[in-house]
Amino acid sequence: MIGHLRGKLIVRTPERLVIECGGVGYEVWVSTSTFYEVERAAGGQDGEGEGAAEIALHVHTHVREDALALFGFWSEREKLLFERLIAVSGIGPKLARVILSGMPPEDLLAALAARDAKRLATIPGVGKKTAERMVLELADKVADLAGELVDYAATQEGDDVVSALVNLGYKAKAAEKAVGQARSETPEAEFAALLRDSLKRLSRA
Repeated sequence: MIGHLRGKLIVRTPERLVIECGGVGYEVWVSTSTFYEVERAAGGQDGEGEGAAEIALHVHTHVREDALALFGFWSEREKLLFERLIAVSGIGPKLARVILSGMPPEDLLAALAARDAKRLATIPGVGKKTAERMVLELADKVADLAGELVDYAATQEGDDVVSALVNLGYKAKAAEKAVGQARSETPEAEFAALLRDSLKRLSRA
């Protein structure tokens, strides 16, 4: 089984890469988040020859009777999350890649930890029943991957306050800064209190 690839990036699209290792080109399917990391690392370099960028990916090899497919990930965490996803009933590797493309790994882990099936169901290709299965089968199995995640409920509430401030005419960056400062001083504050505190900070800016 192929578990890791390092080589020259000779083809790249948002869904698939071709990486040349030892004269062999490996076709690797990737999520949107991994593609963006590859883009950042490779810059404008691609193509064959000395100008090709060199990248490294963690790889999951999926074997079926009639096919072999490689799925690549920028981080080991994303690879492990992919492997947890394909263990869920009804989720194959193609849908797992779509899920990871529809929501960044950190957000996906936070939603699973919060058992937020409603948010998971907003991912393209994931319906209500699949989201509920994900929560049922994975909520207790992703704690080791979640790491030091910010409390999901607090993050959502903070996002709601930022949206309210933007609707009131404040710039998004200024609103985010004010909400972040208010949240750091009063972590347990609810929406109304957080909004009032943020408005005070903006008025003094």
